Amino acid sequence: MNYNEALNFIYEKQRLGSVPGLSRIEKLLADMGDPQNDLRIIHIAGTNGKGTVANSIANALIKAGYKVGLFTSPWVIDYREQIQIDGEYISESDFAKYVSEYANAEATEFEFITTIMYKYFSDQAVDYAVVECGMGGEGDATNAVDHSLISVITSVAMDHTDFLGDTLDKIAQQKSGIIKPNSVCVLYPNPECKHIFEAKCNALNSKLINVAEQGNYQKNNIATANAVLSELGIEAKAEIPNIPARQEMMNGIMLDGAHNIDGALALEKNLPNEKICAVIGMMRDKDVDGYLSHIAPHCDMIITVTPDNPRAMNAGELGDLASKYCGNVIVENDISKAIMLLKKQNCFKLICGSFYLARQVRKELLI
Repeated sequence: MNYNEALNFIYEKQRLGSVPGLSRIEKLLADMGDPQNDLRIIHIAGTNGKGTVANSIANALIKAGYKVGLFTSPWVIDYREQIQIDGEYISESDFAKYVSEYANAEATEFEFITTIMYKYFSDQAVDYAVVECGMGGEGDATNAVDHSLISVITSVAMDHTDFLGDTLDKIAQQKSGIIKPNSVCVLYPNPECKHIFEAKCNALNSKLINVAEQGNYQKNNIATANAVLSELGIEAKAEIPNIPARQEMMNGIMLDGAHNIDGALALEKNLPNEKICAVIGMMRDKDVDGYLSHIAPHCDMIITVTPDNPRAMNAGELGDLASKYCGNVIVENDISKAIMLLKKQNCFKLICGSFYLARQVRKELLI
């Protein structure tokens, strides 16, 4: 396979969706020689802030002189951005090589890309592998490991309730599944479900490091990253990283992929006190009304769109929900036209609600 063929092969696997259980990935990793068990893994689970914490830890370790693998999702710019070493994407040739070698394996897209990541990091002999869970923790493909150096839990909130449970405690229980026996867990301030992680660490004889409340989510994220670095004995300090589609400014437009209530709250705190025009697209399996209740009242105009994803909410339905909170809602079925209309407005411009939407519009924002 060449790179484009490998990428198309991966895309085809998306139709399998998410399938519970670790049996498929464990078999594939065993066929590879269990490369994940060669690595010093910093494993990160949580609802919000995983990408920020993962990137800030990786950047600090690189600055300290270590060879660092970083695995994050979802991607926004390039599919390969999910697998990086020292800030460089896996090469197209290496990506194609690994996909070709294991193409016959039975695995979902995320399971497949996770195994490639573990194999690549092992083959490249990274000093640390900073690995972000895709969803949940206990049953997440990244959790097919015997041990980890440090488990990190970021902010825990209601999301993916169909898979993880319909209460905060149930979701926290799933996240706690990445904690390994006789290990270390660093916990972001999560007062409402802290007891879940305390109980898990006590049961597994693992050390729990509770990060003190710092006053806002970004300070909490950085304090969490610094707690990890301190436990590792690394003197470098974490800094807020620049990550695509996380309140990112592009040609005068803010692009934000957050899609749950906590993400909306974080965005809301950074919206200016001026006229705001927004393009919003969301997945129908999210708490759409909850998200809109925080963002839409700040908007003088909203253009609703349908992101290119089978799980996307129809622009018309989204527009009906948005109309509860904003008196000027336009439904636009053509995303390019929605962006053109947004650019013409004399206001603070925002595109938000989905990483899938962010991925779709990014090239148009560069024009």
